[in-house]
Amino acid sequence: MVYCVFLNVDMSIGLKFVNLNRMIYGKAYHLPVELEHKAFWVIKQCNMDYDVAGIARKLQLQELEETQNDTYKNVMTYKEKTKSLYDRMLTRKEFHVRDKVLLYHSRLKLFPGKLRSRWIGPFIVSNVFPYGAVEITSLETNKVLKVNGHCLKPFYEG
Repeated sequence: MVYCVFLNVDMSIGLKFVNLNRMIYGKAYHLPVELEHKAFWVIKQCNMDYDVAGIARKLQLQELEETQNDTYKNVMTYKEKTKSLYDRMLTRKEFHVRDKVLLYHSRLKLFPGKLRSRWIGPFIVSNVFPYGAVEITSLETNKVLKVNGHCLKPFYEG
């Protein structure tokens, strides 16, 4: 313990300070007579036996590793379930010759309109290539375009 004793302080000065503080702030002020060293209590609570502390630390690290492994497994199962749910919701686009389709108009959008449709068409599928390429023909201009199948969606009339 650390003691702080005011031996060379005149008590009359201390009492004047207390009274002055009471007059200014309206509350009493107590001069420190004894200070307890807070670090002493912290050191007293520390475990200085290095063998026991080392074993406890190893157990903590093992528990942390087990928790991390469990969390990793849970995250992986969650990702697998989410992926399978997402894959089930996807619809495969298979186009056949003479199907009517709409083409996504992917131009530079400087002034995008909020309600403007980005799909143009309808077009007629004239040829289907392997690996997703589709050849389409415009109904209005009879132009032939070769586009990616991901940019198309089926056109339903009526």
